[in-house]
Amino acid sequence: MQTGNSAKIMLGVGDYGATTSQGGVIRTMALGSCIGLMILDRGTRCVGMDHIALPDASVSPDRAKQLPGYFADTGIPALIALMTKLAGSFSKPSNLIIKMCGGANVADPNNTFNIGKRNVLAAKKILWQFGLGTVAEDVGGSHSRTVTLYRDSGRIVLSCPGRPDWEL
Repeated sequence: MQTGNSAKIMLGVGDYGATTSQGGVIRTMALGSCIGLMILDRGTRCVGMDHIALPDASVSPDRAKQLPGYFADTGIPALIALMTKLAGSFSKPSNLIIKMCGGANVADPNNTFNIGKRNVLAAKKILWQFGLGTVAEDVGGSHSRTVTLYRDSGRIVLSCPGRPDWEL
């Protein structure tokens, strides 16, 4: 599901959204092995986020068609397309601030599937294909994260049960 240009956007697993609205806030909760990928475009003042659950859409092409944000390889291009549509353009790479969080190991104590790590690596690979990279990350570990992106200030605030909030 793609979320349009409103001031307050709440993303679920596999959702992505963007806003150019003044006072805009995008939030997603409980990133475990999932990752939150945030793009802040200083040129257009558009911000976007994707809540990515799995690295590769080839495991479920039908799901990828219905929910492209669910996969890194379909979600990141979909987010970039949405931001381009909302803002009327997409800035050159030097105007973009890309950050990522999540990718934890919360439900796989034996590292059998390594979904979190695979999500992080897949997202980086897709970004590289666009000539992009992250400037900040808070990935891995064994704790879930909730992330809130504030359009006007560009602040990204992470929270986790039992820890004070911190900025990315």
